[in-house]
Amino acid sequence: MKNWSLLLAPFGILLSGLIVLYLKAHPQSGIIHTESLLGISYLPWLAAVIVAAIVMQGVLVRRHMDTCLFPLVMLLASIGVVEIARLKPALLIPQLRWLLIAMVLMFFVIRFWNRIGRLVDYPYITGICCVVVLFLPILFGTEIGGSRNWLVLGPFSVQPSEFGKILIVLFLAAYLSDHRKVLTLPKRRLLFLQLPPLRFIAPLICIWSIAVLMFVVEKDLGSALLFFGIAVLMTYMATGSRSYVFLALLFMGIAAVICYMGFAHVRVRFDIWLNPWQDPNGMAYQVVQSLFAFGTGGVWGTGFGYGHPGFIPEVHTDFI
Repeated sequence: MKNWSLLLAPFGILLSGLIVLYLKAHPQSGIIHTESLLGISYLPWLAAVIVAAIVMQGVLVRRHMDTCLFPLVMLLASIGVVEIARLKPALLIPQLRWLLIAMVLMFFVIRFWNRIGRLVDYPYITGICCVVVLFLPILFGTEIGGSRNWLVLGPFSVQPSEFGKILIVLFLAAYLSDHRKVLTLPKRRLLFLQLPPLRFIAPLICIWSIAVLMFVVEKDLGSALLFFGIAVLMTYMATGSRSYVFLALLFMGIAAVICYMGFAHVRVRFDIWLNPWQDPNGMAYQVVQSLFAFGTGGVWGTGFGYGHPGFIPEVHTDFI
């Protein structure tokens, strides 16, 4: 069956969830709960996503590629689509549209992978491109939700950091592959750390530093932590050396202290995370309302479709 049956899980979650939400919005004939209104205008986009997923699985089967990862990705995407439909129905069609665009792009990546894969032969150019992509919001970005990490292009808005994730993975994969032997055979000892000459780890430290600094300036701290985590994990997987993990944690600790002391928005977010109740009606309003929404469900929750997402201002940014 080439794992065709694995697509049944994401399709089942997607269809079942949307049917439940539709029935909840129309409990009886002629009665509509407008607060959970979910029409049927999304059906063409839903059909397009399902057809595209089947086609993509067929492409993977035909090319003898891994046929398990794509259904798993679709499973997570289906859960996200259903949650978006529950929390903010107006974003359902855009979410389906972007999911469809993602699968189209996946097809082109597979089709032209021989050319795209050549980027791995130029790790430093890829690293520079990653830095340039992350730098774009500083010059042309728009602040949305307190973070200046969006580019608004007419009716579309996009986060360049999403493309930066791909570039930094390509850079690290190429760099670590080329220098694996040097990085795994340290020649210098610093206290209890075993490290290679500085010139071999300097590019890693530079990319880490620039990426983290840009995200701090853009007030996108979550992406900064994600980028740094990707870099550390890939370095450890390539070398197996715990010295790099310790060095990365030390670097992150020092950077966190410097950012806390030098940037007001970092202090605000850290203080809110530490104790949101110090400003429940101000900067911590979103977090506090999220806690109220969670609390009203008790230990076992209220059940899908019966929660209180209306408590939260930007509800689609929380997972309730």
